Amino acid sequence: IGRVTEKLNAPMHIKIGTRGSRLALWQAYYVENLLQKGGLTTEIVLIDTKGDQILDRSLSKIGSKGVFTQELEDQLRDGRIDIAVHSAKDLQSELDDDLQLIAFTERERVNDVLVSHNQSLSLGSGEPFVVGTSSTRRVAMLKHFYPHIRTVDMRGNLQTRLRKLEEGQCDAILLAYAGVHRMEYDGLIAEHLSLNEFTPAVGQGSVAIECSQNLEHEKRDKVRALLNHPATEICLLAERAFLRRLQGGCSVPVFGLASLENETVTMTGGVVSLDGSQILKQTRSGVAASPEDIGIQLAELLLSDGAAEILAAIKQNS
Repeated sequence: IGRVTEKLNAPMHIKIGTRGSRLALWQAYYVENLLQKGGLTTEIVLIDTKGDQILDRSLSKIGSKGVFTQELEDQLRDGRIDIAVHSAKDLQSELDDDLQLIAFTERERVNDVLVSHNQSLSLGSGEPFVVGTSSTRRVAMLKHFYPHIRTVDMRGNLQTRLRKLEEGQCDAILLAYAGVHRMEYDGLIAEHLSLNEFTPAVGQGSVAIECSQNLEHEKRDKVRALLNHPATEICLLAERAFLRRLQGGCSVPVFGLASLENETVTMTGGVVSLDGSQILKQTRSGVAASPEDIGIQLAELLLSDGAAEILAAIKQNS
């Protein structure tokens, strides 16, 4: 009887799956801290993904579906981990039926930033220089707004990219502010890019929590209660519905950002051609109670406005 009582009184234990980069570990420890504050015990499980293993090719060349998530999802399915921690922007727009997202953490500032040891660099200066990035969205936007800038493909985790910057492979790197800030490299930020020009990738700045549909309800509900930020979730539901309707992934230059104010969601999103010659952008607002409808309506508006042709050309090129 004593052993049964001890087991019943034991705190809930959560196995957290994560990639092994410093930024991914920051996210995992952040999640772990919130869970422990809520009385849970935790264990972090490091998992290598295809996106971490293949660094000599661009993301568009190795395929966008599950590049940074497949191996984590496999371990969710067989129960080796209870939850997987992802950068929300790295998640594919559609999950398999046996998986679900149960939480989105409070969003960090969403801007893209220019990182360089030369603090005088600015995209708008007219001075030509070389920018490293692995994002098709950022490359296409640079071609559209700043055609004097040359880009080089820059894969790898943040520390690898900074080493390549040190080696002189580029003059600056384009990154999400959230990752730079979390790794405490704020001193290397030469420029915060405007949201009007560089509208971010869907989900940028938030950490997403994924689990299997088979996870015990008690665990799922407790994790959600401790980690989910409702206002962020509403915005990301709109953004992910938008991306899903456009069938975009991390190899497609689609952008989207939703905001919530007084129970109204306003979302701006669009698509840019790979060569930067065309950029389509629209804004849609609606009630916070139906965020996915707003994302879908915005996508439909863009598709009828010419986005379908741009996306078809990108797919053919890929």
